[in-house]
Amino acid sequence: MNVSTSDSILSPLQDAAPTDSVLSPRYRAATLGMVALISLIAFEALAVTTAMPTVARELDGLKLYALAFGGTLATSVIGMTLAGRWADTHGPSLPLWSGLSCFVAGLLLAGLAQNMSTLLLGRLVQGLGAGGMSVALYVIVGRLYPESLRPRIFAAFSAGWVVPSMIGPALSGLIVEHVGWRWVFLAVPLLAVPAAAILRPAMRAMPAVQAARQSSLRPVLLAFGAAVGVCLVFVAGQQHGLVAAAVLVPAVALLGFCAKGMLPAGTLRAARGLPSVIVLRGLAASAFFGCEAFLPLLLSREHGLSPLWSGMALSAGALGWFSGSWYQGHYAKMSRQSLLNLGTAALAIGIATTATAAWPSAPVFVSVAGWGLTGLGMGLLYASLSVLMLSLSPPEEQGVNSSALQLCESLTVATTLAVGGSLFAAFLAWSPTVAFLSNFMLAGALALLGNVVARRTHAP
Repeated sequence: MNVSTSDSILSPLQDAAPTDSVLSPRYRAATLGMVALISLIAFEALAVTTAMPTVARELDGLKLYALAFGGTLATSVIGMTLAGRWADTHGPSLPLWSGLSCFVAGLLLAGLAQNMSTLLLGRLVQGLGAGGMSVALYVIVGRLYPESLRPRIFAAFSAGWVVPSMIGPALSGLIVEHVGWRWVFLAVPLLAVPAAAILRPAMRAMPAVQAARQSSLRPVLLAFGAAVGVCLVFVAGQQHGLVAAAVLVPAVALLGFCAKGMLPAGTLRAARGLPSVIVLRGLAASAFFGCEAFLPLLLSREHGLSPLWSGMALSAGALGWFSGSWYQGHYAKMSRQSLLNLGTAALAIGIATTATAAWPSAPVFVSVAGWGLTGLGMGLLYASLSVLMLSLSPPEEQGVNSSALQLCESLTVATTLAVGGSLFAAFLAWSPTVAFLSNFMLAGALALLGNVVARRTHAP
């Protein structure tokens, strides 16, 4: 890596000039390249959700349907761990290009698959790459952007999710219907490679930092163990009764053991400072995505909404998320601690309001408004936690801590979805209202716990 600093790029140790923004000439290429990659990852994730029922039918792979999602999340844990270590020892270039290569290879493998097993293999490779790229992008932010601009670049990352969340499912449906499901996978590499190429000049000019010494393979082995645990959690979520418990209990135990070894000391007990920042990321994401997984089903089953209108309801959460993220990055005058308190409160109240949809007689617009408030809380939280993580991390540890932040999210979301799925299956035959409410209550409890943890995120 070239250790000199280009005239067009500031060192992150310098503060930005008052007129600088993430789109000023010295940052424009890096910002556009990273946001483009984030948008493509987001579009692909949302588009595959829409296309997968057609894929499973054509490839006769309904038995592997859940694992096609869970497996991607599992291998992303391995990608995040490897990328965090590589970024701290060699810089973010190696994990970014390696992750991009795996991401593209996985998409091509899935798009050309002739059976569900091959498609599943492609999804596993794709998850490995997506996890690596996500950590590398966080490290680039930490090393390239001054602290005053980091809230804005993370707001731009949130914007990179909004447009795909608005048009991704509909566009994917059109592609599946008129072109074929394979192009949902094959079209993304055509854009991902040029987007990543935009980053090359900025990455060559990044200032060097002292490399961290990491010789032990234990974190990598723990990542593989956690990936197995995540897959078993998803398998358990598809089972019922004693079989589900027999798989879920050892899976959660394996996850807990591996998570303790992979995350910074004190994370599982929410110690003050960085550990609580990491825990809060997992709690908030689990609360939000635990609701999001069941909201479309609730609106269509209990209120008769079409897929189009159910998708529009989800868009309210995406718009709220973007609004909260944009506010914290451009207009908020309060401290990060206050933003976290406000965000967790909005998350809890929003989930409680959204849960009213569990009663068929309740007006849908109240639930949609609640989901918008839930998204607003996530927007205030998500970017703020990213900013705090980088602020609390020495430059030589930004890779491993970025990895830990996203690892905690992946592990807790996977566990929450599996537990929520088991609760839903257990109560559905008795009472659909109770089945849906069990998931909202679980998410609400996580949001309230997050409000407690948010008060521990300041450095000791």
